[in-house]
Amino acid sequence: MFYSVTGTLVTTEIAAAVVDVSGVAFYLSISAKTHAKLSPKLGERVTLFTYLSVKEDALDLFGFISQEELHAYKLLISVSGVGPKAAMAILSQLTPEQFAVAVGTGDTKAISKAPGVGAKTAARIILELKDKIAQQLSSEEDAQTREDVLLPGRDTLSEATNALLVLGYTRAEAASVLKTLDPTLSLEDMITASLQKLMK
Repeated sequence: MFYSVTGTLVTTEIAAAVVDVSGVAFYLSISAKTHAKLSPKLGERVTLFTYLSVKEDALDLFGFISQEELHAYKLLISVSGVGPKAAMAILSQLTPEQFAVAVGTGDTKAISKAPGVGAKTAARIILELKDKIAQQLSSEEDAQTREDVLLPGRDTLSEATNALLVLGYTRAEAASVLKTLDPTLSLEDMITASLQKLMK
């Protein structure tokens, strides 16, 4: 229903922001990572990508500083047993890049650092998201390519590719940008540089 909200940042809290759009103030739940980036922009014009949660007794609007954070949130709440609170806790602990690395490399410890998220839930998140992404890709790519979908990271380039797939990019997009980067970069630097190029 809402793709994004653009307006004046009226106020922020640890888990919420209020954005005034032509006299209508929207209250959005946000992650701690988004809060950290918004806080210096009080009174300025900002854009938050949004997700509207519709319940029987409430409408909750969630705001995200980037499309990658929104995509990660949607992936998380698609996992059985992971609700909005747990998803926001994970995204408050990890940036989208760090979350993607954790899923792509099977790092349950990184995900379970989020409050209220145990090791079993972290393992389920990784298992379900790897399967989900592989299924999505299988409808777009030939059988030879599918054999290499989200394999355990054998090197930095493989792990970076997996991370970009988790963030919603196609294998072709990931390959085209990664081949332009210095292969000696660290995994997180490689992903950050890739996102900067992909978002231009």
